[in-house]
Amino acid sequence: MAYAAITKPEVNFNTKLYTGNGSTQNITGLDFQPDLIWYKRRDTSNHNRLINSVRGSNKNLSSDQTAGENTESTYVTSFNSDGWSIGSNSDVNASSSSMVAWTWKANGAGSSNSDGSTASTVSANTAAGFSMFKFTGTNGNTTVGHGLGGVPEMFMIKNTAQAGHWMVYHKDLQSPAGKQMYLNLTNAQASDTGWLQNTAPSSSVITLGANADSNGSGNIMIGWAFRSIKGYSKIGKYQGNGTSDGTFVYCGFRPALVLFKVGYASAGSDFTGNWQLLDNRRTTSGGNHQNQTLYPNSNIADQNEGDIDILSNGFKLRSTGNDSNSSSGVYMYYAIAENPLVANVGQSIPATAR
Repeated sequence: MAYAAITKPEVNFNTKLYTGNGSTQNITGLDFQPDLIWYKRRDTSNHNRLINSVRGSNKNLSSDQTAGENTESTYVTSFNSDGWSIGSNSDVNASSSSMVAWTWKANGAGSSNSDGSTASTVSANTAAGFSMFKFTGTNGNTTVGHGLGGVPEMFMIKNTAQAGHWMVYHKDLQSPAGKQMYLNLTNAQASDTGWLQNTAPSSSVITLGANADSNGSGNIMIGWAFRSIKGYSKIGKYQGNGTSDGTFVYCGFRPALVLFKVGYASAGSDFTGNWQLLDNRRTTSGGNHQNQTLYPNSNIADQNEGDIDILSNGFKLRSTGNDSNSSSGVYMYYAIAENPLVANVGQSIPATAR
């Protein structure tokens, strides 16, 4: 039995649902001060908005767009000890709007990191396998410290100063250090040996090459890095089976969040598919079934696709489409726990499904 390293996942990650009021409001109820807030309006088409403490509460990026960073003080007005405050912007607080926000704890505005040949600013929660890092791009071969406390299994980088793709590394892509996915696109894996110089990340640095999307000359770059923590988070892959009695993915915990995307085809040509983001808060079906999904690469509202069951020890696919469970698809995923399967050594507290 795999015991959990973190017995209370909600002090490091949580999903908040709230209703907009068109004015200002405080979003409370977290057990931590958030450092990354990922917003999405659920009831209509609005962009995914990501705001983090390293860049400041008035800076935001959209995962479904190539655009650079936007400065807007009415999204987040402050990060608070148990949540955050928002202004009147319709993306995050339209009157009577239905909202979701996924929130991560790092370590505030960050501190200087000199592990790489290019200095970075790092805000890290090493115990939870999450870090944020920013640096000034060189458009040439360099290394950058990520501060994760272990080897990143997944990371993403965005150029904040100009239009460009969201570059995503995942350890389970084919030849991962020479392949990438794009958070803003439906494309399967693509080849660009230059973006990481065909070099896997280490426990201290990410190696970058001359790619403007991830290392633009003189541009501020922002990155997020993740690794698996036993009983709390899991990064891996699964093979689809093309049936409604879909693939079961073992995580060692009951998931609070699941993000996945087809990476490549196990046979034949690669095919496209949406990124999907599901959580334990948004469902209209009850029980284990999670039937509400949002697309990080699209601004559309909540979709009722019925993709997964959330179980005590992982998740099970229930759709047959290319987005989640094609019989020839190999899918990259990242999951965070609601409850570990067993909380701690000597403390046999098993998680249960709903």
